[in-house]
Amino acid sequence: MGQVLHLEPLTQEAFAPFGDVLEVAGDPDKIINQGLCGRYHDLANIDIVGGRAGISLFSAEPRQFPITLDMVERHPDGSQAFLPMSHHPFVVVVAPDDDGTPGQPRAFITTAGQGINFGRGTWHGVLTPIHAPGLFAVVDRIGSGPNLQEHWFNTPFTIQR
Repeated sequence: MGQVLHLEPLTQEAFAPFGDVLEVAGDPDKIINQGLCGRYHDLANIDIVGGRAGISLFSAEPRQFPITLDMVERHPDGSQAFLPMSHHPFVVVVAPDDDGTPGQPRAFITTAGQGINFGRGTWHGVLTPIHAPGLFAVVDRIGSGPNLQEHWFNTPFTIQR
């Protein structure tokens, strides 16, 4: 095995180069629904080229530590938001672009209730829940044409708690 990646807490500041953290933090932007609901408005940049935004449901099998990271992918024509449909944390892996290939990966752990939106073209790992059910609502590009690039690492990384 290659290099070990240790989990970092997912924060707006640390994740900013890769996309958006979707969470309820601070006071709501607006109170709606007869004063019974706080709206946290416009939290993600849904960035779609040559298609439309759609909502899908993903059901992924939970992973166990240590987690092997041997591949990352990116979607050049659309952002991709993952919203957990359970109140469990999950692992998020991203990597900066280094002239068309992924640079040094980073591994984040969400807190319960956080979601993420990968920016268009961001290298990222596959959906990695660590608890069942691994059910997520996903907002991403629906359209024709290739929108997936994969990169397989020569030496896999290991993600530790």
